[in-house]
Amino acid sequence: MSGSNHLSIKPKKIARIALGIFFIGASIPHFTAPDTELQIIPRSLPLRRTALYISGVFELLGGIGVLIPRFQRAAGWGLAALLVAIFPANIYHTVRDIQTGRFAKTRVYHLLRPPFQGLFIWWALWSTSKK
Repeated sequence: MSGSNHLSIKPKKIARIALGIFFIGASIPHFTAPDTELQIIPRSLPLRRTALYISGVFELLGGIGVLIPRFQRAAGWGLAALLVAIFPANIYHTVRDIQTGRFAKTRVYHLLRPPFQGLFIWWALWSTSKK
């Protein structure tokens, strides 16, 4: 393997590991602090608590999946789809200025969260792509 190929693979592996850790960590509050997490799900959505747990399970599975070579591509696409599906909750969180944690109390957090969704989608797809 040439040096340039080795260098192009290593950042993706690091990014994939970081992505897995991020999503595994992000899944935890779905189960440990569901009442706090429920605040950012629009009240008009039916079965909000069920949706919260389902999204937590998919975050956990996606986070684990990107760490397993056999599943990493499917997990990356699954996380991208999940990020698209939860985007309305992020907009709701921002528009309503919902306070859910120390950092999430800042206006900067609320303004940056929706654009970062696109970055997370890119991260999931890039870090799990074969090229």
